[in-house]
Amino acid sequence: MAGSSGKQKTVRDMILSLGLIGIMAGVIYLFIPHDDSPPDVKKVDYRVELLTARRAASYPVAAPEGLSGSWKATSVRFQGDDFDAWHLGFHAPDGEYVQIEQSTQKPSTFIDEASQGGTATKTTQEIDGRTWTRYTGGRYDALVHEGDGATTVVAGTGSFEQLTQMAGALKLA
Repeated sequence: MAGSSGKQKTVRDMILSLGLIGIMAGVIYLFIPHDDSPPDVKKVDYRVELLTARRAASYPVAAPEGLSGSWKATSVRFQGDDFDAWHLGFHAPDGEYVQIEQSTQKPSTFIDEASQGGTATKTTQEIDGRTWTRYTGGRYDALVHEGDGATTVVAGTGSFEQLTQMAGALKLA
């Protein structure tokens, strides 16, 4: 019988320890500040990269003009090695993501990469004198324009209304 008393103390001590650990975790959670709001999106200045791309690319590089200040540029890059690839990503006013991609790469490969698996629909729309084809079904919806020496893709998680707004703001230079 002496052995069972020792086991009961061990179980009781373990339960007391777990209770104490739970209380301490609760106190720490209550008194350590934590912020559940979404993080601020870091805005990038893309002017230097845009000037570089416009000098180096074999096609007129597109960038938006006239968008409201609530559109924040979040990523930019130009790779002039194989296909003169231009990328400019934006955080839209409602929190969605919209990107501009341009390249001289084979259109089917480039569009698949830029839309992350989108396929062409039969819907086209005229935006600022250029014909754009809608792509859906990939990670991103997209508007695609083939011409001006390169393929231009405006894609993202935003609505087609936002993609159209971005495509309409694009100026070539």
